[in-house]
Amino acid sequence: MEKKQALQCVVLFVCISASWISVESLGNGLGLTPQMGWNSWNHFGCNINEKLIRQTADALVSSGLANVGYEYINIDDCWANYNRDKWGNLHGNDATFPSGIKALADYVHSKGLKFGIYSSAGTRTCSGRMPGSLGYEKQDAKTFASWGVDYLKYDNCNTDGSAEKQRFPVMTQALRASGRNIFYSMCEWGYQEPAKWGAEVGNSWRTTTDIKDTWSSMLFNIDINDGYAKYARPGGWNDPDMLEVGNGGMSYNEYVAHFSLWAISKAPLIIGCDVINLNKEAHSILANKEVIAINQDSLGVQANKVKKYGDLEVWAGPLSGGRKVVLLLNRGNQGTKLITFNWADVGIPPNSAATLRDVWLHYTYKKTIRHKLTVRVAPHSCRLFVLQPV
Repeated sequence: MEKKQALQCVVLFVCISASWISVESLGNGLGLTPQMGWNSWNHFGCNINEKLIRQTADALVSSGLANVGYEYINIDDCWANYNRDKWGNLHGNDATFPSGIKALADYVHSKGLKFGIYSSAGTRTCSGRMPGSLGYEKQDAKTFASWGVDYLKYDNCNTDGSAEKQRFPVMTQALRASGRNIFYSMCEWGYQEPAKWGAEVGNSWRTTTDIKDTWSSMLFNIDINDGYAKYARPGGWNDPDMLEVGNGGMSYNEYVAHFSLWAISKAPLIIGCDVINLNKEAHSILANKEVIAINQDSLGVQANKVKKYGDLEVWAGPLSGGRKVVLLLNRGNQGTKLITFNWADVGIPPNSAATLRDVWLHYTYKKTIRHKLTVRVAPHSCRLFVLQPV
């Protein structure tokens, strides 16, 4: 009996220890809701400099986007000198960031914003124009911390051939030892299905390859991302890549669908356009407080595709307070179509009545709805509702 009890104690200790290791692998307390901010890559690529980043920080504040939750200013690739210095340190590019990265981070912080930077789990970054952090993880993490970096996007180019599961956790531990709490955005393109192991390593993880500013690319990425819905949670989010809203490759209705799908999927809302010259249509999409509230809902459950017939789809998920979010999507090219969903499709008890709020029209229907709803949806468009059972 004593041997059996002793064995049970050992098993219990091992289980508790394993659980502790799992929770503490990252354990930075960040990303309790999906991150919101701006990134330079989608619009500017390598054509960045410190003046642009400062002006972008100014614009994020003056446009009101900071007030609705966009808080990170993230520099992507091409910010550093081609080589490290003789001590192995990274430095901002002498020509494009002459004041240095710390001075730039200080400026961003002075605006009440947070500052993000980029590297790769390889010998060089994806552009090939600056060193990656492979083999320099601890040194680079300490450098980033000394500059006041709040966010790291960590890419997957020019590797040594070792597995992502091996390389990305090294930076996790380096960030934890850096002395600063830094949001860790893993960008390994979904190769080793990071949704299944990313919660122990990063605050978000790319589930897809790079997005393009087209309807087909946007849908391709969100479809892949949908397959990992159950793995998203506060502190760790599926990332189908940055937003293309405002870059001009899609129509207004397509951008509304893009933003809506990212919002209900609890995806990071990282603006990828030129916010200095943001047009009114794009601003109205990015600044929709009701759609942002769905993304930032405290329950933190990713919605997913629950019904599909041809080009017509129903996406749904739970929100706090017993509410449901429902998105009706017409992927087709021709004609307005009727899309119907039943209460059972979206998790509402069959005999319940529900209030209906259209979050793009900012309109609550006067009559409660029962059993099902049928709505007309234009091609390449969506309708987005919040339902409250009563």
